[in-house]
Order: sequence, then C-alpha cells, then structure tokens
Amino acid sequence: MWIRIDADDLPGRTCPPAGTGPAEGPRYTNVHVAVQGRRPTDLLDPVPGDAASASWTLACTAVPRPGTPSGIDLRGAHIQGRPGDRFVYLSWGTVDPAGTFTMFRRAKLMLAAVPDDALTRAATSGVLTAHLALTDTRGEPVCARIVPPGITWSYGS
Repeated sequence: MWIRIDADDLPGRTCPPAGTGPAEGPRYTNVHVAVQGRRPTDLLDPVPGDAASASWTLACTAVPRPGTPSGIDLRGAHIQGRPGDRFVYLSWGTVDPAGTFTMFRRAKLMLAAVPDDALTRAATSGVLTAHLALTDTRGEPVCARIVPPGITWSYGS
C-alpha cells in the first residue's frame, strides 16, 4: 500500500522563529520541508519552501488491528507512533551551503484522524491520499498536529 501526500500553499524560503511573528529580526533562511523517517536525519525528498507544490509517496503496510474502528493499522519506515496513534512527520528545516538540513519545526499528520471509510477503501485500492496546505494562518510553515479540516484524506489514485 502507498500513502501519497500532496501539499500546496508553501510559505516561502524564509520565516521567523516560532512566536516572533512577521516582524523584522532573525529569520530562518533556505527553508525546506521533507517527510521524516524514524530518525530526524532520515529525510525523504526535501522540497524548497517556495515551491509551487510538494508531493511524497510513502510505502506502508496495512495490517489487521482488532479493536480499532477500521480494523486496520498502518506501518512503514516513515510512519511513527503507537498503534491507534500513528502519524507521519513533515519536518521543516534550513539547508546550509553544504546541504545539511537543520530542523526547526515539524507537523504531525495524524493517521488516527483518517476517516474509517477512507482507510478501509485505501487498504483495498492500495493508495491513501492526503491533501493539505503548508502555510498556517500567520503565513508561517504549518506545524503541530494536523487533523481535518486542516488535512483531507481520500483513497485511490
């Protein structure tokens, strides 16, 4: 099975540190976003923060999970958390001239918030699709727990 994450409305290549607002002052520069694996340095396809859109495709396995509404648990190299509380991290970071990514914030795409019908049908079709905007209401990179309506989950290609 696959999870496809489609994102748009990226915030740009610079942003202020959290809590400082858009005022002048220090800023993160050469901002990129990537799917994070189990280690913070395990990044899948970093995308510049000023790209028109971003898309990632993650391999995963749907396994039976009795006791959950859908009866399905997702596992994979880019899926984190305990059964019933799984998520995918989108990590925001700066990229220096040597290509080193330094994370400064991240978002959790909560798989536990996927509607049961979409998860059940995705397990059959082979594709679970997420769509979200990557800029928050302050014009900064989206972060924290992302659940509907901040993300839309569907199934199929």
